[in-house]
Amino acid sequence: MSKVKWSSLGLSVVVVIALVIWMATGDIKVASTKPPAKQEVAAQERTLVQVTTLNAQRYEPDLLLQGQIEPWSAVNVSARVAGTVETIEVDLGDSVKAGEVLLTLSEDGRKAEIERWQARTRKLDADLAAARKLRSRNLASQSEILGIESELATARAELKNAQLEVSHLRPTAPFDGVINSKNVEAGSLVQVGSPLYELVRIDRLKAKGQIPQQSVALVAPGQKVRIRPLDGDALDGVVTFVASAANPETRSFAVEIAVENPQEKRIAGGSANLRVALADVQAIFISPAYLSLGDDGRPGVKYVDEQNQVIFRTVKLLSVSTEGAWVTGLPDEVRLITRGAGFVSEGEDVEPVDVSEDRG
Repeated sequence: MSKVKWSSLGLSVVVVIALVIWMATGDIKVASTKPPAKQEVAAQERTLVQVTTLNAQRYEPDLLLQGQIEPWSAVNVSARVAGTVETIEVDLGDSVKAGEVLLTLSEDGRKAEIERWQARTRKLDADLAAARKLRSRNLASQSEILGIESELATARAELKNAQLEVSHLRPTAPFDGVINSKNVEAGSLVQVGSPLYELVRIDRLKAKGQIPQQSVALVAPGQKVRIRPLDGDALDGVVTFVASAANPETRSFAVEIAVENPQEKRIAGGSANLRVALADVQAIFISPAYLSLGDDGRPGVKYVDEQNQVIFRTVKLLSVSTEGAWVTGLPDEVRLITRGAGFVSEGEDVEPVDVSEDRG
């Protein structure tokens, strides 16, 4: 009996000692009054996006316009007096200098008319001188002198007209140019206003186009232009005129460009692409595939900032082609999202993977 009691007492002592040791170790589950610490989202839970680092570059933008090329000067030389064509001095395609005679018309008694009025003015000059002498001795009235002066003025005017008609018998080129069309032959009878020749100047040309309303502020006289005809080599030009008011129908502004054509290429009258050089800017070249539309319908791109957050930025398109697009409106250095942009939203934290690092 004593042995049983000792065994129970020993077991109790062992249990108490074990409990004390367990409590001493601190391994006790106790309800905490504080909320558990917020666990940081693991990196792998953020959306992976592929990015590439792009840097702004110096870009020379241009404004593309559609236009027409015209001769610098073009005029129809017409007959200023009636007559018969006696001689033809120049033919189609001939180059002429300013003041060169183009043809000769019949005189038809015009020189005799000059001689008649010359004689009339000489007589009236003498009559006027004699009348003034008589007037000085009160032998002629003032009205008589005024009458002679009036007749003399009329005679001089008729003489001048007769001389002018004779000068018009040999029409001349008003400027250096090329005969582009011919409307008469020797023996042709012409009247006042009859067309004789068309003369054009093509060593210098004039290109004309229309500037859209939103771009007119970018263009001013003096800017360089590259003119490319649809079927010829490109030429250089300079803006000489920009309209101050828009065409009320098209809401566009007329522009004129002086184009040097020293080789006298036959491109006048044709169409051409006009590229107006604009001021240099810092821009980034991207693939058009990375462009998307914002809520306002304007184009933009998504990129990742220094905090690895998605940013959507509207951009201005300077030029777009199948190879790429030059844009402004982005930081000088940007980590552009090249893959996964459609699965992330602006402001979202992402895990960017740089293309160069990924390839390495």
